[in-house]
Amino acid sequence: MCYGTSSNVMTDIATPQTDNGDRALATTSVALLIPAYQPGPALIDVVKSLIDAGFAAIVVVDDGSGPDYAPVFGQVSSGKGVTIIRHAVNLGKGAALKTGMNFALVEHDGLSGIVTADADGQHHPEDIRRVARRFAEKPEALVLGSRAFAGHVPFRSRLGNSITQSVMRVVVGQRLSDTQTGLRAIPRGLAERMLSVPASGYEFELEMLIAAKHLGFEVFEEPIRTIYETGNPTSHFEPLRDSMRIYFVLLRFGFISMLTAGLDNLLFYVFFHVSGTIALSLFGARVIALTFNYAAVRRTVFLSREQHRIVFPRYLLLAVANVFLSYAMISFLAGVLFMGVMAAKISVESCLFIANFAIQRDFVFARRSPTARR
Repeated sequence: MCYGTSSNVMTDIATPQTDNGDRALATTSVALLIPAYQPGPALIDVVKSLIDAGFAAIVVVDDGSGPDYAPVFGQVSSGKGVTIIRHAVNLGKGAALKTGMNFALVEHDGLSGIVTADADGQHHPEDIRRVARRFAEKPEALVLGSRAFAGHVPFRSRLGNSITQSVMRVVVGQRLSDTQTGLRAIPRGLAERMLSVPASGYEFELEMLIAAKHLGFEVFEEPIRTIYETGNPTSHFEPLRDSMRIYFVLLRFGFISMLTAGLDNLLFYVFFHVSGTIALSLFGARVIALTFNYAAVRRTVFLSREQHRIVFPRYLLLAVANVFLSYAMISFLAGVLFMGVMAAKISVESCLFIANFAIQRDFVFARRSPTARR
């Protein structure tokens, strides 16, 4: 059982234009990282085919596979420049990736980035080289090896990717064709930040996309083959369990917003019941609710470490605009259309939810450039 996404490999369903697979990488400052749990012979083939590809190092993490798989890792470790790191027990794909990234960054100071690939043969060596070469052209960007999902793709793979694709378009504001690919080139700055992310399973790779957006790293996609193996005999992806863990990452965005909305509406009801004034009630409730919201979304949702003096004025500007717009719309619905005040407020805030999220995502908390990250 190897780490892949929801399926693994046999047939080239969608093959991009080929490069010369024997041509050395455009850079030697990139390490290759492969997390592996109970791998098959495909791991040996992948590593051997990339020994002379020009990587600064090849790191394979044995995520607690056990003694039965020692022969496989023994053959892998015989390759020139290959390092095997072992977990005593299975900790999850995210944990294996963090272990490998930390080792590569510590042992190789000059790395510009790390290319990750799955151990099950799902990623063709030529495609791994292609992603590395694209990264050499864009060393400050996250490069995803994206499958086309054309032809006879397993239903659960097509459905799972379609759902995640739609949700991620809202979360990161970018259309990504393959959100769950394990083949990606990660810039050093992003890899360093990902070491402190608590996720340890498949959701770690989704966290990476979210972090890249909010830390100002561009994301590019490089077409790769879509390869599947009938029955997925080597996949360790558990559809129900791991899908729930992946989507739980996305639920926190809505959860913080719902808590804020609940607090805001409760305080508005109390203040309006006491004062009978929409403006005063809206202002008092919003000040308290937004104080809570700012602290929560800054770190938990948008992963921002920008200084308050940079972020807070933007947030305050949005908050003030929201108060005036909410007041105008609530007054119109309640005074002209004779809608109940609470019903009007809930309707208005619901309409503004997506707009507020997008503005916070792209204006308030997003970093602007690689220079700003430094």
